[in-house]
Amino acid sequence: MSIFATWDATIDADETMRVVSCDLAFAVTEAAEIVVQVVASSSAGHVVAERFQVETDGKPLPSVPEIRDPYGARLHVVRSAPGRLTIAYGAKIQAGTPRDSEKRIADDDSRRPMNYERLMYLRPSRYCPNDHLTGFAVAEFGVGPPAGSRVAAITDWIRGRIGYVPGSSSVHDSAEDTLLTGMGTCRDFAHLGIALCRATGVPARFAAVYAPGLYPMDFHAVFEAFEDGRWCVHDATGLAPRSSLVRVVTGRDAADAAFADITSGIANLETIQVTATVGSSLPPDDHSHIVELA
Repeated sequence: MSIFATWDATIDADETMRVVSCDLAFAVTEAAEIVVQVVASSSAGHVVAERFQVETDGKPLPSVPEIRDPYGARLHVVRSAPGRLTIAYGAKIQAGTPRDSEKRIADDDSRRPMNYERLMYLRPSRYCPNDHLTGFAVAEFGVGPPAGSRVAAITDWIRGRIGYVPGSSSVHDSAEDTLLTGMGTCRDFAHLGIALCRATGVPARFAAVYAPGLYPMDFHAVFEAFEDGRWCVHDATGLAPRSSLVRVVTGRDAADAAFADITSGIANLETIQVTATVGSSLPPDDHSHIVELA
């Protein structure tokens, strides 16, 4: 039963309001540690109400540590004995304004975020082997300024040339596989966008999000590229308006952003249910406009 069964999640016609939820159930056959990333990022906006519940065989776990990364992601470390593990999250969030990357760099030079981000998000990663795609990417999209035009061209190319086919890929497929097969899911679209951006010199990263308007409803994946001092969000699938998205976690690729990662023991995911709604009608998404994700 959803966490909202006992919480009035009614939202009025406020275009800034988001209501999101996630219910997971695992069959734990050997005591397990699971890193869970389903809670909205602290950057996503003002939390009006929020609940996070973890139970094994109907009994609440006494302690579920929360760890935060420097960019707002909230990870929970769940240690469960054998049994049926259920995790329920729900939140009512007033969407925040996008973070000003350029101002953040200037105001917090001690962290030197662009130095870190440029190095981290230009390197090849597990699902984004941009070093394998450099020849194709440079020949197709070029290099040098302006970055924004190149990223837009990459996003349009993926939208026009890669088929969105649910179930067409596995957890082992990389951006290279997506390019070769010409099909994939949202995470594959995001990985290919990231790899092609990095291959042409544009830092790019992966974002897992709640996506009002997505059908069928699930977690969604998009990518962000660093353009003119800002992290701009792109979604070649076009399945949900970018301005309605709620950030969960950011990383190099899906390996950093999995909603559940079993680090020890044995646990099998039995069910997952995700919901995401907005307080008004879904906004249109003009892909010629720059959108930043809060």
